[in-house]
Parts: sequence; structure tokens; C-alpha cells
Amino acid sequence: FPFPLTYIARLLRIHISERKREEEAESNQNSFAAMAPRKTPVVSRNPQLIRGVGKYSRSKMYHKRGLWAIKAKNGGVFPKHDPKPKAAATPVKPSKFYPADDIKMPLPNKRKAKPTKLRASITPGTVLILLAGRFKGKRVVFLKQLTSGLLLVTGPFKVNGVPLRRVNQAYVIGTSTKVDISGTNVDKFDDKYFAKAAEKKNKKGEGEFFEADKERRRASCHKTRRMTRRLSMQHCLNRLRQCQI
Repeated sequence: FPFPLTYIARLLRIHISERKREEEAESNQNSFAAMAPRKTPVVSRNPQLIRGVGKYSRSKMYHKRGLWAIKAKNGGVFPKHDPKPKAAATPVKPSKFYPADDIKMPLPNKRKAKPTKLRASITPGTVLILLAGRFKGKRVVFLKQLTSGLLLVTGPFKVNGVPLRRVNQAYVIGTSTKVDISGTNVDKFDDKYFAKAAEKKNKKGEGEFFEADKERRRASCHKTRRMTRRLSMQHCLNRLRQCQI
């Protein structure tokens, strides 16, 4: 015999081990196939040329899908099927804990308050055209931007009847006309200046008693504010009279 027996036995062992590995691999594949059968991929009968545009028209797909045969089979109308009954809703187990007080929780919000960006065409002294509000169509002089993002403007009042007021820059149009207001002091005018003072509500029967005092305080407050505005806007008015608009 040309080969020793030990060599032949070794070849047999190698062959048997390889055969076992192949059988195990086949059994694993069969088990995986049985556990998760492959689904046939769904391919549309009407492939898209671009997003939202199909290759075939609606009438062409009517014939490709065989809807004409279904309609002809049912006497020229499509069959109507009763809607499937909805599954019974699973009862939700109520919570064991109920808060004693109804506390409103704020909604999660990651937005941060940022200062309103002023339009590049609006600079101190720019003449603006109001687009909305009581003085719609009037021209005003821009003084400064307040902390709230609103624009502080004035007519002035002696020129066109527009007092010192706040406007949103979305409702104004900037013009190329400018007034030199370099000496006008508007530091004292801010959002707090325009805020209304909260008045204490009186009980029934006390209205007549406090009415005279309230009117006196209101008149003195208006007079003080009027004098402050008049002194501050006098310089702006003088500058405006010097300009040729």
C-alpha cells in the first residue's frame, strides 16, 4: 500500500470534520429561514421620474391595475365594503396619586430672548412713514430704539400732530431724508416711561369720594409728562425747522 494507515486516518478525520461543519451551516440557514421568512420587496407599478411625478398617467394606471375589470364585474360600479370594526379600547388604569392643587407647568422652551435687530436703513434722525395705526400716512422722526425693540418716534407734535410714541419697525418705511438730532436728549424716555400706572380699584360707594382726588393726581401727572416731552422735543423741533424737507 503506497500510503501509511496513519496518514489515511488523518485524511478521514479532516473530511468528516469538514462535512459536519457544512451540515451545521445548512441547518443554521434553514432555522433562520424558518424563523424570519424573507418578504417579497414591494415595487410600485408606477415608478417615479422625479419626486411626486410618476411615469404613467392616471388613466394609464387605471388600466395597468385592472380597475376596469373590477368595475365591469360589479355592473359598472366599484364594490363597497363595510368598514372593519374598531378594536375595543384597552382600559387605562387610573393613577394612584392625584395632586392636591392644579399647578400649571410651563411648556419646555429653549428659545432665548434676543434684542431686536434694527433695520440698516433706520438711523437716529431718519424720517419714517407710518403704515398703520392712528397716524397712518404721517411722517415722523426716528429718535432711538428702546429695549423692547420698539422705535421711539415723534412728529414733532407741533408740526403734524404726532406726539412722542412707540411704533414697531415692521409698520414703518424708511426714507432717505434725515434730520440732525445730535443735541436732542432722549435718555429719560424708555419703556417704563410709557407704562401706565396700576390704579387701585375702589369698593362700591367709595367711587364718588375718591373721584376728585384721582382726577387731580391724573392732571398733575399729565402736566409733568407734557412739560418733560416739550423740553426734550424743543431741540428736535428747532433742528427740523432748519432743514429743507
